[in-house]
Amino acid sequence: MKQSFEELVKVNRILLGEKGCAWDRKQTFDTIKKTMLSEAQEVKEAIEKKDYENLKEELGDLLYNVIFLSRMAEKKNLFSIKDVLVASKEKIVGRHAHVFGDQKLDDLKKISEQWHRIKEEEKKDK
Repeated sequence: MKQSFEELVKVNRILLGEKGCAWDRKQTFDTIKKTMLSEAQEVKEAIEKKDYENLKEELGDLLYNVIFLSRMAEKKNLFSIKDVLVASKEKIVGRHAHVFGDQKLDDLKKISEQWHRIKEEEKKDK
């Protein structure tokens, strides 16, 4: 899995490089934002249709756009792809305290309440 992810990042590095694609190099956060929304909509449609082969393709497109935006941010010294991955992991682990912490919950309502409470606390800290 790691190799496949790194290969996709490498494809993006090539496309954004000097000898890469003029269209890709011309993109901005605003232009990719539109593409990202379109891809998310296509993911939604594939799920609704239960078209799992298409879902696989659309999730790949969505993932590529995450890489694209992250690489654009990296080129501007804002953050890196690694920063995105670390932040995502920390957020998911933190919101699943019932799995990764000492408190064990099985009740779906209590799990949801805890998740929302943790999310609200995160917002206050920002």
